[in-house]
This record gives sequence, C-alpha cells and structure tokens, in this order.
Amino acid sequence: MENKEFIIICVIAVIIAAVGFAFVTGAFEQKSNMGNTPFETDFMSGSFAGNVEKVAANDTFLVSYKDKEHNITYNLTTMDNSSALMEIYKFQGVQGPDHRKFNGNEWDIYFAEAMPVVNNKTVTDQSQKMGIIIAECQKESQGYIVYSIIDTNKVNFTLNTFSQSYTDFIEPLLKSIDLKHSDKVPAVHEQFGLSKDDFNKQLEIIRQVEAGNRSALQGQQQ
Repeated sequence: MENKEFIIICVIAVIIAAVGFAFVTGAFEQKSNMGNTPFETDFMSGSFAGNVEKVAANDTFLVSYKDKEHNITYNLTTMDNSSALMEIYKFQGVQGPDHRKFNGNEWDIYFAEAMPVVNNKTVTDQSQKMGIIIAECQKESQGYIVYSIIDTNKVNFTLNTFSQSYTDFIEPLLKSIDLKHSDKVPAVHEQFGLSKDDFNKQLEIIRQVEAGNRSALQGQQQ
C-alpha cells in the first residue's frame, strides 16, 4: 500500500472544514441568563445556550451553527461509525474521553486545542488559540458527533469538563439533544477517500501502534 493511503489526518481540518472564523479579543464572560435557541436537523434536534444562528445550508448530514456573541461554532454531523473516527482523533492526540449520559444517550467527550487557519496559513499567534470539544455518541448502526470550536479569548476553556465552555454551553446542549435514526448515512471511510477494506486496514494499523507495536508503521512509510 502506498504511503499516501496511510491515514495521517489533520484534526482541525476535518473539524472546521469550510467554516471561517473571526476572533475578537475580550474578557471572559460570566454565566448569565442567555436563553436558548432551538434547532432541528434530519438527524438530531435540541437547543443551544445563547443566541445561535445557522451558518450555511451545508448538506443533509453536516450542519453548522454560530454563536456570534461568544464566538463558538458548532458543527453537527452523523455517519455510520463515529467511534472509528474518534480512534483516529485519539491517535492524533485528542484528549479523553469523559463519559456522560444525557437524555438516554451515551456521550464520549474529547478535548483539544488548535490554531486557526487563515488564507491557507496556520496562525502562529498563541492568543488566537481555539478550544475544541468533541462529543460523540455511537448507536447500533449510526454515530453522531457535535464539534464545538471555541474562541478562548471570549469563553474560558480547559481540556476537561470544568471550564465555562463545557458547563455553560456544551453540557446544556447535550442534555437537550434527541437523536434521530437516518437512512443511508455517510460511511466514515468515504471521508478519507478510501475503500472500506483499505480504511479498516489503516484502522488496524493504528490499533496495533496503540497496543505498542510500532513496527506496524514501517511498511507504510516506505
């Protein structure tokens, strides 16, 4: 197998995709009576804390929303096997998971930090660092992911469930969500342009490396 087929994924590129960001410096805001914004997609419904607007039409299985006041972007998506995707993210260094059960749904919650990309260049100013919270729920034949991209100058963020970004925004969202079954959801391997067999081979390599077998990478780097 050629080296180009080995899955080396830039986590932030997958998460923010075509969503643009404008970061505004500001003091951390205290929790207030922000109100809620209900939402509904073909695969989940619920409500956001604060005033949140839909960013773009996206497609049936990827929908983005923006909280302009707190500079938080939410990307909601579904696929056949979200757990496999999270194995790859963990291999890349995403921290977690923390486990929570809300509204009958078992969520795994992960944390990361990343720098924004502007005009195809990664910003190096550390004051522009983004906080990332990923909530994933795998059902029998369908997985669900909520990506939250947080301006750390506007909302307090830490790599755990104790920050304002989690307690004031993410946890209320997860508590409100109802998940819907969808037909013909995207396959996770399609996101990487691989056949199902090739994706499974690469996932097995990652699992071997995680188990301590570093030699599993040697054949992929030739």
